[in-house]
Amino acid sequence: MAGRSGRGPAQTFHVHVEIRAPIAYVFRWCTDYRADDARREKDRYVRRILARAPRRVVYEDLGDHEGGGWWWSRYAVDLRPPAAWHAESVGAYRTLTLDYALTALGPERTRFDLTWRRWPTALGPRRVGRAAMERETTRAWKNFAAALEADYRRERPARRRGRRATPGS
Repeated sequence: MAGRSGRGPAQTFHVHVEIRAPIAYVFRWCTDYRADDARREKDRYVRRILARAPRRVVYEDLGDHEGGGWWWSRYAVDLRPPAAWHAESVGAYRTLTLDYALTALGPERTRFDLTWRRWPTALGPRRVGRAAMERETTRAWKNFAAALEADYRRERPARRRGRRATPGS
C-alpha cells in the first residue's frame, strides 16, 4: 500500500534517552521551541517560529543539504501535557509523524521516548538506514539532554546535600 507520499510504506524509528531532571521540567524545556534550538542540538539550521498557542506550535527549519542545496521542513506540534506531544511534518525530502512521550523514573530522572514514521517525497531517498537514522537522532537528543540538564542545574534552588547543620554552626 502506498504511503502518504505515494512512494511506498512508511519506515518506523524509535529512540530513547534518559534525562536527569524531573518530568515537569523536561516537558516544559522540550516543548518551548526556540529559535536557538540548533545550537542546543549542536547542529546548523535556522528555525523560525510561525505560531505559538498554549497547546500548539508551528515552526519551520531550513538548513544546508549534505549534497548541496538546502532542506526545508515545517512542523505542526500538538502539546499534550503533562508528558506527551505529537508532531506532523512536511519537508523537501520527507513527511513525518512523530510521537514524543516522557516517563518519570524517579523524582529527578525522566525517560524520553520518540517514535516516528517517515515517508519519502519525490526528492528524498525511498528508504534510509535504520541504524544510522536512530544513531543520529539519539546523538541529537543526547545533546539536547545535556543542555537541558545544565539548565536544570543552573535553575534549581541550591540545596545542601548530605550535610547536616552542626551545633554552633
